[in-house]
Amino acid sequence: MTDEPFETSENARRDRREHGGASSLRPDDDELARRTEQERVEAGIDDYDPDDVPPATDEPVPTDLTESEDYQEAEAEFRREESEGEVYPLTEKHPFPPSHYDRS
Repeated sequence: MTDEPFETSENARRDRREHGGASSLRPDDDELARRTEQERVEAGIDDYDPDDVPPATDEPVPTDLTESEDYQEAEAEFRREESEGEVYPLTEKHPFPPSHYDRS
């Protein structure tokens, strides 16, 4: 158990609904939670204090989707369809995309 004294909020405004000395004797809730977690770690109840764990340092590796095998296959299929005239830009002559693709 730690021997640190509790920090009370002496500068806080008193709540007039409470007894005159009640609010000054109450410890700070955040300080109480910190000390409780510290005592749980010291007693072996918790393995570590989650507030003491540093953030992960590894940045996610940027991925270029254009290098994936699926993307390469789709790109090759599109180029094949384009070279055979199955896919074409939308113009006044061809205002709609093809409704079916002949793969015979």
